Amino acid sequence: MSATPTLVELTRTLIAAPSISSTVPAFDMSNRAVCEIMANWLQPLGFACELRPIAADSDKCNLIATLGRGDGGLVLAGHADTVPYDDTGWESDPFALTERDERWYGLGTSDMKGFLALCVELAGELQGRALKQPLVLLATADEESGMDGARALVASGQKLGRHALIGEPTGLHPVRMHKGIFMEAVRVGGHAGHSSNPALGINAIEGMHLVLGEVLAFRDELAGRERRAEFPVPYATLNTGCVHGGDSPNRIPAQCELQLDLRMLPGSDIGELRGELRERLRQRLGNTAWQLDFRVLFDGADPFETAAQSEIVMVTEALTGSPARAVDFATEGGMFNQLGMNTIVLGPGDIEQAHQPNEFLGLERIDPMRRILRRMVQHFCVEDRHD
Repeated sequence: MSATPTLVELTRTLIAAPSISSTVPAFDMSNRAVCEIMANWLQPLGFACELRPIAADSDKCNLIATLGRGDGGLVLAGHADTVPYDDTGWESDPFALTERDERWYGLGTSDMKGFLALCVELAGELQGRALKQPLVLLATADEESGMDGARALVASGQKLGRHALIGEPTGLHPVRMHKGIFMEAVRVGGHAGHSSNPALGINAIEGMHLVLGEVLAFRDELAGRERRAEFPVPYATLNTGCVHGGDSPNRIPAQCELQLDLRMLPGSDIGELRGELRERLRQRLGNTAWQLDFRVLFDGADPFETAAQSEIVMVTEALTGSPARAVDFATEGGMFNQLGMNTIVLGPGDIEQAHQPNEFLGLERIDPMRRILRRMVQHFCVEDRHD
C-alpha cells in the first residue's frame, strides 16, 4: 500500500507550486504542476487520473481523478490556481507554508489549496475500501481569472457525478446561493492635443465624467429594483474598480478606460444586464464628439442557487449544524449545476482571508473539515443508495 504524505506535507507541497492566474499576462502562470502533483499522489491510491487541457493550445488543465464506478456519487472540487500576491505586506514567503499563532500561512492556504490537500488526505484513508458510488476529486484551472476550467467542463458536457461540494472558503458554513458576476471595460475615445488650447483636442477624461455619472445612476437604480434578504448585501452591486486615462498633464488625453464589475441576484440574466448597461452609455454619449467602445473582461458566472430541500443541502446542514446561506461572492457552482449536479459550497477557510497578504488557514478548522468530508463520502459513496 502506498503511504500518503501527511496533511502538512501535502499542503506545503501545493503551496510551494506557484499557480497564479491573472488577466495580466505578466502575472499569469500554468496550473499544470499542481494538477500533476495531485495526480502523482492519487494514482497509487487507485484513482483514475485525467489531466485535460482546457483548450488545445493551453498550458492550463483540469484534473479529474475518479475512484469507483457508477452514475451517482460525490465530486469534491477546488480550483488549482491562486490570485497574484503583493510584494509587500507578507511577513513570510507566500510560497512557503509557515505555521505561527495556530495558523498556516501561505498563498492559497484558505483559497483553496488547503482544501485540496484535505481531499488528498481523505483519499489516502479510502485506499482498499469498496465504494458503492464513485468519488471524484476535481481541480480546475483559472477560477480566479475567468473560470475557464469550469467553462471547459460545461462545454464538454461530461457527467461527473450527482452531488458536488466546492471547498471555497465559507468558514465551515454551507452556501447554497450566491450572486452572479460579469466584468466590463468601457473606453472613451477623444483626440489628443496641446493642453494650452482646449480647442485643439477632445478630452477623453471629460467624456468619462459623463460615463461615470450614468454608470453610478445605473448602479443606484439596480440597488432599488430587487432585494433578497438572504444575502449580506441584499441587492445587485456595481463596482467601478479602476480608471486609466491620459499620459501627461500637458496633453489633452485621447483615451480613458473604466473597468467595472456587476454582481447580480439569482434570477437575473447576465446578457440582459450587460446589454442594458451598454445601451445606456451609448445613449449618454450619443450626439457628442466622444467615441465609445466596450471590451469584455470576464464573460461572467451565472448566479447560483441549489434548492433548499436538495439532499446535499440537508446533509451539510446536519453535519455543520448551520443553515445553508447566501453569499455575495461568486464560485463555479452555477456551472457545476449546469452539468446536472446538486452543488453546495463549503470549505474551511474564510473569505476575509482570500486575496489578502498573510493569507492563512486556522488550524482549528482542520479537524471539523476532516469530519465533514469523511461523513460526506460515507453518505454519498459508501452507504447503500437507490438514487
